[in-house]
Amino acid sequence: MAKRADASAGTPATVALTRAGIRFTAHPYEHDPRAAAYGLEAAEKLGIEPERVFKTLLASVDGALAVGIVPVADQLDLKALAAALGGKRAEMADPSLAERKTGYVVGGISPIGQKAALPTVLDESAILFETILVSGGRRGLDLELAPDDLLAVVKGRYAPIARAR
Repeated sequence: MAKRADASAGTPATVALTRAGIRFTAHPYEHDPRAAAYGLEAAEKLGIEPERVFKTLLASVDGALAVGIVPVADQLDLKALAAALGGKRAEMADPSLAERKTGYVVGGISPIGQKAALPTVLDESAILFETILVSGGRRGLDLELAPDDLLAVVKGRYAPIARAR
C-alpha cells in the first residue's frame, strides 16, 4: 500500500493522512447518484467484501456529537456507542448538522479530516482485517488503511458498536 496524493484524492481526509505520514490507498469509483446505500455501493463497485468497508455515522451522545464507524452492511448500535463513550443516551444526528460539523456531504463523510475533532469509535470487527476502507471525503472515493492507523489519526478507540440489520 502506498501513499497516494493524486488529484482525484485531494480531500481534507487525504491531506490529513499525508500530513500524519500514514500509508493509505485511494480507491475512486464511479458513484451512481441513484444508489440507495452509499457504503454498499462502494463495496460492490470496488469488489471488496462489505465487512471490510466501513461507514461513518454521526450521533448525539448525551447532547454532544460523536462519530461511530461500522461495517456498511450493519447498523450503528446507539446504546453501545453511548456506553463506549461513557454516555447514557444516543440518537442519530440530523444529516444537515452532520454536514455542517464535518465539512463533508452525507454519503461522503470521512472520519478523517473533519472540521472539528469529535469523539470517534470504530467497531471492533475492524481488528479482523489488515486494512479497511472508509469514505475518502466525497461520494465515489474510499480510502484503504490499517484500522490502528485510522484510530491514531482520529484519536479514536475500538468498541463493539455494530449490530446486524
